[in-house]
Parts: sequence; C-alpha cells; structure tokens
Amino acid sequence: MTPALAFLVAVLAQSAFGAARPAECGVLEGFKATNVWERAKEPQLRRYCNLLASGTSKLVGSAALAKEVPAIADEADKLLPGRAAPSVLKGRALLRLGKPDGALAALKEARSRDDRALDDPVALLAWARANARTGHLEEAAQAYRAALPRTSALSAAERSAASFEAGMIVMAQGPKGIDDAVAMLRQARREAQDAMQIASVVALGLALDRAGQRDEAKAILTERVRSDVKPVLADARVVDALADAGVSHEGGALVATALELTDPAAAREAWKRYVEGAGGKGPWADHARAHEALARPKAGPR
Repeated sequence: MTPALAFLVAVLAQSAFGAARPAECGVLEGFKATNVWERAKEPQLRRYCNLLASGTSKLVGSAALAKEVPAIADEADKLLPGRAAPSVLKGRALLRLGKPDGALAALKEARSRDDRALDDPVALLAWARANARTGHLEEAAQAYRAALPRTSALSAAERSAASFEAGMIVMAQGPKGIDDAVAMLRQARREAQDAMQIASVVALGLALDRAGQRDEAKAILTERVRSDVKPVLADARVVDALADAGVSHEGGALVATALELTDPAAAREAWKRYVEGAGGKGPWADHARAHEALARPKAGPR
C-alpha cells in the first residue's frame, strides 16, 4: 500500500469511527477520574476504544483485514461487557464478510443492550442490509427509510449507494411506494458516479415508467443510455448494491429497461426472463408483460 493510499484509508477509517463513535469513547478525551472505580476503569476504557477504532479501520481496508474484526469486537466486549458498540462492529464485519445471518444476530444483540445502538447511520444501514440479505424486506425497507435522512455525514458514494438501495427495495414493494422510490433514486442519480451513476439513471427511468410518467422516463434514459450498458449493470458495485437491498432479481428489469433504447429484440428477451423468474411473482409482473408485448415485432401485411 502506497503512503498516499494508507493515508486515505486512515482518514476514511477515522471519519467512519467518528460518525459511529460510542458514547463511552466520545468523552475519553480530557477524561478526569472522579472516584476510585473510574480511575481503575480508565485503562480498560482506553483499550476498549482503541480496539473499536482499530476494528473500524480494518473494515475500510481489504477483506483479509476485515476477517480480523469479529475477534477484535469480541475482545472489546470482554473488556467492558454489556456495551452495544462491540456487537455493532461485529455485525458490520460479518456483513462485509458475506455472513448476513450472523450479522443480523449481532445487530439484534446490540439493540437488546441499547435500544439506541442502531441510531447511527452506519449501524442503521448495516441493519437494513442484513435484514434485506436475509429476506426480511419489510424491516429492511423501514430501516432504509429511517437511515436516509441521517446520511449527511457519510461520503457522497455512501449516500448515493444508500439512496439507490433504498429506492430499489421500496420500488420492489409495489405501487404503494413508487413515489418515494422515485425521490430516492433522483437523489442517487445526483450523487452517484461511474457505474452507480448509470445504474441510478436506469433505475430512475424504470421507476418513472412504473409510476406512469413514461415521457420523463424516456427523456432521462435517452439522455444517458446511448450504448449497451449491460457491462455497466454487471459491475460488482451495482450487483452488490442490488444484493444489499435484497432485490437482485430487479437487475433483470434494469437490463430490460436499458435495452429498450438500443436493442428491442434483446429487451423483449430480457423482459421475458424477468417474468419467468422472480419478477413474475412480484407486484410489477404485469408491467413487465406489457413491455414484453410492446417489444414484439409487429406483424406485416399479408
């Protein structure tokens, strides 16, 4: 790792820890013991907070470093038993490591220790993603709705990912949430970059079309979708965001929507696959069938 990259990772880690700093660590600076018990506890508290900061920094790093975090969280938990922060850190780490069931259990434990443990946007997003990845979509959607107004302290990339995921899961719930989904995906489009920016544009176009605002949907898509975007929608960041939202099957609807402008025949096949898969059992099945029918070649004169 170059010095510049190491510095960037350190800054991001410190920012992340600052955003999610446990209350017991927030008062450590300038700490003055007022009784025998607090004087005895101070070394443990410092070690505890250093462990949490170390674990947070490793989450910003590589997957290999993230593997160390659950053990760090357990060590912090032994120093000051009963605190919520180690369980939050462990839950975030297990989610990063592709273990959503364990992540959900750890975050539930944190909430049982402190009913405000998941108020922080980083923790709340982890809670939303763990619920989504384990199939608890209603709980996940509620968590995303609660998290979005609190994400101002996060980076633009983190905010846009959260908005994209929220918009996709709320849209997947059906027409009742489509207006909210449109607003969330507009926010994602404003702040996203690279592959996530294109994905947000296509998702917004799909949401507008599902909301009946077809002219605006077509205008937005025509402006940005001028070539085959299937490789962009297959980008790992997009795939992970859809999985984090628990709606991986909606990737098929995104592909079909984008292809309608560049390859109608391929769009028809994409809509067909969507209907034959999980999308055919969801609230937007009729919308997909209508688009598949529109994309069929018109019969010529006999």
